Amino acid sequence: MLFSNKNLSFELLVGLRYTRTKRKNHFISFISVSSMICMAIGVWALIVILSVMNGFHEELQNRTVSVASHLEITGFNGRLSDWSVLAEKLKSEPKVVASAPYITAQAMLSYDQAVQGAVVRGILPAEESKVASLANHMKVGKLDNLKAGEFNVVLGDDMAYALGVNVGEKVVLMAPQGQFTPAGVVPRLKQFTVVGLFHVGMWEYDAGMALIHLDDAAKLYRMGSNVSGLRLRLPDLFDAPVVAEDLSRKYNQSGALYISDWTQQHANFFKALKMEKTVMFIITSIIVLVAAFSILSSLVMAVTDKRADIAIMRTFGASPRSIMKIFVVQGALIGVMGVAVGLTLGILTAVNVPYIVPWIEHTFNVQFLAKDVYFISDIPSKLMWSDVSTIVIVALVMSVLATLYPSYKASKINPAEALRYE
Repeated sequence: MLFSNKNLSFELLVGLRYTRTKRKNHFISFISVSSMICMAIGVWALIVILSVMNGFHEELQNRTVSVASHLEITGFNGRLSDWSVLAEKLKSEPKVVASAPYITAQAMLSYDQAVQGAVVRGILPAEESKVASLANHMKVGKLDNLKAGEFNVVLGDDMAYALGVNVGEKVVLMAPQGQFTPAGVVPRLKQFTVVGLFHVGMWEYDAGMALIHLDDAAKLYRMGSNVSGLRLRLPDLFDAPVVAEDLSRKYNQSGALYISDWTQQHANFFKALKMEKTVMFIITSIIVLVAAFSILSSLVMAVTDKRADIAIMRTFGASPRSIMKIFVVQGALIGVMGVAVGLTLGILTAVNVPYIVPWIEHTFNVQFLAKDVYFISDIPSKLMWSDVSTIVIVALVMSVLATLYPSYKASKINPAEALRYE
């Protein structure tokens, strides 16, 4: 026999020749090229979308943890007594890097005619820097400018802009807890001097948080020697759920404490983000699926167009399996070329998203993410090779599966029937 089933080079040679040879039927060529382009677009879109989703996930995670801390220990009534004793015990914990007390409460900030609601957090600046990286987000001033008894405040830059206040000016802080007077219940008011501005990049904090010294917060909210809780920093933030459970067994036997980690505080948000990534992968994979169907269609037409060639190869000794391999090679090559082009474009785009998006916004005078609507105003990107490998494997598997039916039909062509009218 001229062709042997073991001679794979024959099938590969003919499959490659069918792919690059100029066909008489230009419509088939058009479908093949369209299939390759569609596959490239699908792979490119998947890589870019998942990279952007990964970037958002990491950016939101880092920004959230930089303000929210890894673990928080609070009292069920919003007051934690003997916190210094607990903080001293936590120093012996190998998985606790540092702890810092805090007081948190609601307030209204007023300047001139502007009023803004805020979450007020009382902190010890030196200790706060050990558990969070908020000091790295200071635009003006320093956290160390918060000194006990001076009633200074550090605001988010968006809140300062909404109030129309600058560093060095005074704002009035109104605590919701009123005080009783002969004239009735009136809110507690205190003037604070703005000594700094921070910018985390999340509207929730930049427009809704004010930082004051722990002692000033204790006086304003009448906390005495109590605090709202302790904020803890761990060597690895992903160990937070396990460490929280371990600390709860050791220090919360009476049930007077509430220990929460950053995954619990923002659980729904990050679960929704993960689900959104999965849904986006499934939706965008439809483009790859359409490309696979295009490969199937082009091969079905190619098999019809090459019936005479198939019959001649069969008469020269080619087995049905060899014929099947020829068209598998042809279809798979279209998929591989599309995947390769999409992979290259996807990686280049994903790596350069932080530069491409600002250029588009500047050139066309548009803004994709408004600061007052979204947590993050920039579009981040993080290329994960695990996602890239999954996308490539899925695309290649779809391409190969799409070749099986038309290849099988080609292998079943009867040479005598195919050559009857040639």
